Amino acid sequence: MEDQQKELKLNPATNLLEKAEFDYQLQDVAEPNLYRSMYTYRDIPKIAFNRRLVPMAMPKDIWITDTTFRDGQQSREPYTTKQIVDLFEMLHRLGGPNGIIRQSEFFLYSKKDRDAVYQCMELGYEFPEVTSWIRASKKDFEMVKEIGLKETGILVSCSDYHIFYKLKMTRKQAIDHYLGVVRECIETGVRPRCHLEDITRADFYGFVVPFVLELSKLMKESGTPIKIRACDTLGYGVSIPGAALPRSVPGIIYGLNHHARIPSELIEWHGHNDFYCAVTNSTAAWLYGASGVNCSLLGIGERTGNCPLEAMVIEYAQLKGTLDGMEPLVITEIADYFKNELGYDIPPRTPFVGEDFNVTRAGVHADGLLKNEEIYNIFDTEAILGKSPKVMISNTSGVSGIAHWVNKHYRLQGENALAKDHPLVVRMKEWVDNEYAGGRVTAVSDGELETLCQNWAGEYGLQL
Repeated sequence: MEDQQKELKLNPATNLLEKAEFDYQLQDVAEPNLYRSMYTYRDIPKIAFNRRLVPMAMPKDIWITDTTFRDGQQSREPYTTKQIVDLFEMLHRLGGPNGIIRQSEFFLYSKKDRDAVYQCMELGYEFPEVTSWIRASKKDFEMVKEIGLKETGILVSCSDYHIFYKLKMTRKQAIDHYLGVVRECIETGVRPRCHLEDITRADFYGFVVPFVLELSKLMKESGTPIKIRACDTLGYGVSIPGAALPRSVPGIIYGLNHHARIPSELIEWHGHNDFYCAVTNSTAAWLYGASGVNCSLLGIGERTGNCPLEAMVIEYAQLKGTLDGMEPLVITEIADYFKNELGYDIPPRTPFVGEDFNVTRAGVHADGLLKNEEIYNIFDTEAILGKSPKVMISNTSGVSGIAHWVNKHYRLQGENALAKDHPLVVRMKEWVDNEYAGGRVTAVSDGELETLCQNWAGEYGLQL
């Protein structure tokens, strides 16, 4: 009876006695568990349900970490040192004085990357903290320490796909190897961040939890915090309540927190967007107990990319009801930098950063914007992102769309704003109709509309 009572602890969040100690033994199987019922490979992966719900438990403090200069460089031409430093400085300003963008990770293997690390550290910012991602070797740990970094990421692949087929090991051999590498890192004086690669295809209770419990023991022995990054390497994670492991994001985060006994501040989610779930999965990770979500600017990363960092800035504000000092205007500055300095083509309808994310072509929407901007704009995009809502003029825009374009383009407000029945607006509408009647299929450019206004405005006593 006494032993059983020792296993119970009062949870201050629920005021309930809960079982606090769990015993999950490594299942050192002879054959890999590839979850073929879900992942047949020849078919689209299946989402299985067990209808088990875990409680939401968003930590008091949540934050964003950045992988633009690590994962983000694996899918595009490498950034120059200056570009890295410029973007890092923008990340600092975007994250604000409270450091909501807490860390940024870097490669260290090229002189260019090391130069960027030194220059970013010389800026003297507390946030984002500069961290690294390295191969699991003593030589690389020494390099991290020599540079002056306090934390580094280490790859610890956890699915049988990787353990059996890539590493050619058993589960027991993999754990022993990983623990040895983590010990070396700690002995060098560097905090380890364990990247549990391919966690959404891993045997969660047969390998992941037993392995993380060993890391937890090592953390207590050494007094060194060990961060756990849950990596959804192929984007299989789903946030749907009642979905089964290994694809359940709520199940993974709850399991790491509750069964593997890792505190929220040491749990981080790293997701990919292969199935369009990067943002919702990152949000779910926060909601179910992870303090950190790992992202990249514009979502640029391996294959379909990572979770867009700018998306999680907005998600943070939606969940917390405040930006906590973050500066969202920098999001537009970053987008402009990618377009103008890096020559990066941002799809125009990309939320928050695309050229047309708040542009409408529909006449009925333009009419609503003309009457009250709130009707068809997601929030005050001018104040928050420095981009006012616009209309694109086409054969469906109508006089309302043209009036809205003229007023926004020339900043006409109040009594100076043109109504949709103003003679100039009506005349421009007739010109647009004639264009499309003649077979035009493209939208009317701002330059064309400016020419019409310059040619005709004087006839109606207007100075535009």
